[in-house]
Amino acid sequence: MALPFDIDPVDEIGTPAELPIAGQPQERCDALRNRQRILAAASEIVAARGAEGLSMNALAAAAGVGKGTIFRRFGDRDGLLLALLDEDTIRLQNEFLSGPPPLGPGAPAADRLEAFIVDFVRFEAAHLELLVAAEHGHVGNDNPALTSFRLHVASLIEQIDPILDAPLVAEMVLNSVSSRVIRRAYHEPGDSTAGLERAALALLRGITGRARHEYRPA
Repeated sequence: MALPFDIDPVDEIGTPAELPIAGQPQERCDALRNRQRILAAASEIVAARGAEGLSMNALAAAAGVGKGTIFRRFGDRDGLLLALLDEDTIRLQNEFLSGPPPLGPGAPAADRLEAFIVDFVRFEAAHLELLVAAEHGHVGNDNPALTSFRLHVASLIEQIDPILDAPLVAEMVLNSVSSRVIRRAYHEPGDSTAGLERAALALLRGITGRARHEYRPA
């Protein structure tokens, strides 16, 4: 009987699925490598063809796995796109939570806010296709890491000026560099984001109280 997608005759570490597992940690390690390989291949395809160009056939060939492996891990194409977005939002989250300053702890709040917005603009440009897909409901948009971005910006704003309505200002700041805005200003993958960064920083000057020459993005 034909199945809706190919089921690999062996499991993801190359051993018959019905045999007992001799080394469970090794299975987890190899499964993690498979996941990373699939996500890396998917990221390359999205960067080259856009989110709409990500097909399971092309991904399976690029990652060197069967389609069944992809479906078992991610459920469907939307689940795969969400996993791609999750990976990099969590990476950015970890950088501002525990990475080096000025993005991470140890720098003044104004420095951290400007560093975060610069990195967020770069993040938006690098993941524009996925973020646009999320915006249009093709990918879930209740990502906890994205929520943490709003909380982080609000916390920094409150430190800079406790009189401000920090959550509201944070929402407005992040909306000013939303995927909708970036999409209108950013043209091709790999283009410089310097103009977008300068524009985003200019919008922050009323909050951080800085002269234009005081901050130079790395």
